[in-house]
Amino acid sequence: MLDAYDLTQDAPPPGVAPFFGRVRLRTLIVLRWLAIFGQAATLLFVSLVLGFDLPLALCGAVVAASATLNLGLIITRDIQRLTSHHEAFVQLGFDVLQLTILLLLTGGLQNPFVVMLVAPVTIGVAALPPRYALGLAAIGLSGLGAMSLFALPLPWIRGETLHLPPLYVAGLGTAFIIAVAFTAAYAWRIGHEAKRMGAALAATQAILAREQKLSAVGSLAAAAAHELGTPLATIQLTAKEIAREAQDAVLREDAELLVSQAKRCRDILQRLSAQREAHDKMHDRMAFRDALDEIAAPLRGLGASITLRTQGEGTAPYLARQPEFLYGLGNLVENAVEFATGTVIIEGEWDADTIRISINDDGKGIAPEVLGRIGEPYISRRSGEVGGGMGLGTFIAITMIERLGGKAVFANGGELGGANVMIQWPRNRVEAHEEAV
Repeated sequence: MLDAYDLTQDAPPPGVAPFFGRVRLRTLIVLRWLAIFGQAATLLFVSLVLGFDLPLALCGAVVAASATLNLGLIITRDIQRLTSHHEAFVQLGFDVLQLTILLLLTGGLQNPFVVMLVAPVTIGVAALPPRYALGLAAIGLSGLGAMSLFALPLPWIRGETLHLPPLYVAGLGTAFIIAVAFTAAYAWRIGHEAKRMGAALAATQAILAREQKLSAVGSLAAAAAHELGTPLATIQLTAKEIAREAQDAVLREDAELLVSQAKRCRDILQRLSAQREAHDKMHDRMAFRDALDEIAAPLRGLGASITLRTQGEGTAPYLARQPEFLYGLGNLVENAVEFATGTVIIEGEWDADTIRISINDDGKGIAPEVLGRIGEPYISRRSGEVGGGMGLGTFIAITMIERLGGKAVFANGGELGGANVMIQWPRNRVEAHEEAV
């Protein structure tokens, strides 16, 4: 079961493409072009418009180095491909070093554009594994130390020199360190959550697609029977004409054999189509209690006993056979059976507008720290502890329930005192329609 998969790993679940967290080369190139144009415009404005003295040739060479890198990548690489983590680290590390050198030439920590060093570090933290992100942060902090020791004076009005108090400069350095740490931590958290959510949603889609393919096999068989009917009729008609006009006895016998075999094929296809239609009537709609029985049947005898109860207003509904309903509800029942001490009660209710199902077990319940996070795909470790095992499988179950317009509420208590899950759907989203009969 996917519920046992630990989403604290860097790798995605089995069967899910391992693209999460990788950056497209084109993205890095575009961001670097933006930096190049911004740096060049700033240098020209400071030098030509403000008239400040600065080493324009050296600064221009540093900016040209970035432009040369971009042009080389465009010429030699496929910019649409995804970069490896190592390649992205090298390129972002270059960007940090390039900006550090540019700042060293233009005042170091006194330069207000020192805050721009946060950008490549933040991108690296959001997109790269922790060891690479820490490497980028180390490069940035090393550049900060170099700026505090070796930076050229800040370009200023000719004939004047700007002297910032050492304490103020130290404050700028401290603010930069805090900005890098805070922004990096925030970016890591958001990126980490996005990658895990993407992996979980991809796993959900994979399971749903598999279930839909299985349910479509019968429909494909019926479609094949319908499509093959016409060519078989043509074969049979042609064979009859050959048999009627053939002078040779052997040829006539072969043509009659073709007629009989074509008729046999058509009879088989007609039976297949008729069986499919009859099968659909029984298979595609389920009585409400039968649906609960079907979900509970594979779990009986695995430890806890399962008790079913149904009640409601009027006639019990017939439910459409939908993989979202069966898999979503089945996963939650499996969790209850696994963590129950000895008993699980499944209660189904209905009225004119709503169908409700509650799942209650006599286990230890869900730990408070887990209860507030159910629905996130990270709580994934199975154990004998309270609240264990509420991970990717539960996330998928909730997602499938919500696809049908339902909602699931998790709590502790109920008749048995353990975990209690209450699921509710609009009746028209899960009930079988009359035309499906």
